[in-house]
Amino acid sequence: MGHVKLLSMHVHPVKAFRGQTPREAVVEPWGLAGDRRWALIDAGGKVVTQRQQPRLALAAAELLPGGGVRLSAPGLEPLTVPVPEPVGTVSMEIFRDKVEGVLADDTAHAWCSAHLGADVRLVHMDDPATRRPVDPGYARPGETVTFADGYPLLVTTTASLDALNSLIARGEHAGEGPLPMNRFRPNLVLAGTEPWAEDGWSRLAVGEVEFRVAKPCGRCVVTTTDQGAGTRGKEPLFTLGRHRRLGGKLIFGQNLVPLGRGTIRVGDPVRVIA
Repeated sequence: MGHVKLLSMHVHPVKAFRGQTPREAVVEPWGLAGDRRWALIDAGGKVVTQRQQPRLALAAAELLPGGGVRLSAPGLEPLTVPVPEPVGTVSMEIFRDKVEGVLADDTAHAWCSAHLGADVRLVHMDDPATRRPVDPGYARPGETVTFADGYPLLVTTTASLDALNSLIARGEHAGEGPLPMNRFRPNLVLAGTEPWAEDGWSRLAVGEVEFRVAKPCGRCVVTTTDQGAGTRGKEPLFTLGRHRRLGGKLIFGQNLVPLGRGTIRVGDPVRVIA
């Protein structure tokens, strides 16, 4: 497979916000440390993402020591939000999962609501070891996840993005390409593979940490959102629908579950074990 390496890492402290690109990160059983431990919910308790609010792409979250976040967005003063005391929980819904979370303070709710022009509340996951299991159809006993869409990590490859962009360039919406990797909001980006090599993986190691591949990642309308402008287009779903359809899903990237703990670093070698 050649010399495959970890090209970049991406941690999104608040689900659907712009994230960070650390040079190293701790792998925990439920994902990269600090990734998607915060999320927004609407008045009915449902998690709000870029699916409903593409403007979330314009907000950024910086992870602070101790797990708090510093929020920033156009037209608003930055806001530091500490981890709330777990004195009580709120029931919330993320896709079909019922989850308990801890509400941030009213200042955080007001800041997030002002950015979106909609009534939302900011919630923290206090205990990712117990709050939300991975989809039982693809999980092993005891595996859990944060507020990520369904699995602890998402891996993508530059070779597959290049291949996809080549297909887009020959299609009906060529003017929308080439697309950057941030459209897919991965945690790990690998370089040095063949295009679509990840389709055949079931287990890999990044540095000294091993992961199992749970399932291919089905893509949604978020991938059509320009992460710098908060606007929608047709790609990549138009092209994925013609070239990367599997079981009714449009596929790009693979969902991972860690098989251990450890620290990984940009530049680490990647081994495909099976």
